[in-house]
This record gives sequence, C-alpha cells and structure tokens, in this order.
Amino acid sequence: MGRAAVAVSVSQFAAEVGEDPRSDIQPAFVHGLTKEKHLMKQISSTLIDTSGKTRSGSGGGALRIGVDVGGTGIKAGIVDTATGILAAPTLQVPTPRPATPEAVAAAMAELVDTISARVGAAPASAPVGVALPAVVRWGTTRSAANIDPGWLGLNVENFLAGRLNRGVCALNDADAAGLAEVRFGAGRGIPGTVLVITLGTGIGSALVLNGQLVPNTELGHLELDGIAAEARASALARERDGLNWYRYTERLQRYFSRLEFLLAPDLIVVGGGISACSENFLPGLRLDTPVVPARLENTAGITGAALQAAL
Repeated sequence: MGRAAVAVSVSQFAAEVGEDPRSDIQPAFVHGLTKEKHLMKQISSTLIDTSGKTRSGSGGGALRIGVDVGGTGIKAGIVDTATGILAAPTLQVPTPRPATPEAVAAAMAELVDTISARVGAAPASAPVGVALPAVVRWGTTRSAANIDPGWLGLNVENFLAGRLNRGVCALNDADAAGLAEVRFGAGRGIPGTVLVITLGTGIGSALVLNGQLVPNTELGHLELDGIAAEARASALARERDGLNWYRYTERLQRYFSRLEFLLAPDLIVVGGGISACSENFLPGLRLDTPVVPARLENTAGITGAALQAAL
C-alpha cells in the first residue's frame, strides 16, 4: 500500500502500539492529546542507539557499504562510519519496474559486487546497510511504498543476505536519513529531541531522542484536512497542485505546527530534494522550534544505511 493511501489518526497510532485509546479521542490534534504525547514517549522501548559505537571485533575499520533503495533509483556507496565521509564515488542504477524483491535484489547485488571490487572497500565480512521505502520491523518489511507489494511481510534481511552473500541490516529510508543527519549533519550535537522530515514523493520522518532513533514513526501519515499529510504537504503535492511557495508554506505551517504540538522537538531538520530550495519556504514558517535544512542531501540514505550496518 502506498503511503499516500493511508491516513492515520493519533488514536489509531495509539492502538498500533498496543494502547487502548479513549473512545472520546477525535482524529489527530484536537483537545485532550496528553495521552497521545505520553504514547510517543513510550515508544522508547524500541530505541536504536546512534552514538556511533561499532560492534567489537568487526574488523576492517569503520568502512561499510550503504544502499539506498528509492522509487526511481538504487544508490550505493562506501562510507567511513567514523567520519560520515564517502570513501569513493557512489554508484546508481534505475529501480526495476516492477520493483519486485527478486528484481531489486539482483540490481542491488550488481552494485554491491562492483563496489566490493574497489580498492579499500568494506571487508566482505562486514554487513551491508540497506535503506528501504518501507516500515522495517525486526528485519521484516511491514509496508511497501514505491516498491512492489511483494515486499510486504518479507524477512528482508534474510532474503537479501542470501542474494548478496553477506549480512544485511535493513531500516526505513527516512530513518536512515535521520541517523545520518543527527550523527554527521544538521542535527549533530543537538541534545533532546530532533525530528527529521523528508519532503519528496511522500513525507518521511525520523525521530531521535537524545541520540537514539525511534524507528518507523511514519509521521507523514498523520491527518491533515482529513487525509494523509503527505498527500497535502509533500514536495509532490506542491507540484501536483501547482502551489507557489507562499501557498506551499501555508500547508507546511499547519503540518509542522501539529508535529510541534505533539512532539515538542528541540530541532526540526527538513530534508528531501526540495530542501535545496529551503530559502523559499523555511523562513516563512512560524514555529517555536528551530527549523533548518538538511546538510547531507542525496547521500543521507546511503550514510544512514551504512551507520545501521556498523551499529
């Protein structure tokens, strides 16, 4: 199911994490959100550390291969996870159509084999990090946006490990970007809560609390005007609806205001390709929270995937 087809209210989100939402809770962001705020804090039981500590005895230093699977292209690169610097130019191939698991795995294997043959590549014993446009829970994909529905319910780590002949660590693509931005980009050194929002075909989100990632937040599915926020406030929505920057900023204002009310972040980082034009809309936002453009741009997914493989 595509992201734009799903609209999740805060009370539905409460049910998803195992709480019994009150019957009088209205769709997102009306009166009485104290409980929903509390629920967001409870998700910390699934936190992923982003402090940069690597597995002991991993060998081969801090180099890891990161792969970022997008709707139109699959990118891969070698990342020094101690510094965030790419050790070599990235490679890219088109995302297969249809983007079935077998087709994507074959394209990914080609990229990884090519990169692994380079001098100074990550050791063959090191796992590969893979960022996917999907919810990834305990190695299994639980959604499929911009890729084939055949990914749903697939243990993607085991599946890809068999195709790549090495270990695989998979995560959501927005979470990968969030890891990278907090470790090496605009969120580096910021204590408290950092929210990374990617504006593209949809809206991706990564929530980091004191250096730890809360995975699979999918905040682009919160309601805005009765539908998923990403259907109204993504970069694609701006193009589709022919919005000038002023009108688009108005939509972003409403969306970010709701996120600010619910999460009270200390910093919001805005990524995605549209962040390169951030001077056209970020200055128009009226929030208590500082909002800054992402710094890593097109390498964030690769870098974050490599970081995941090094954790």
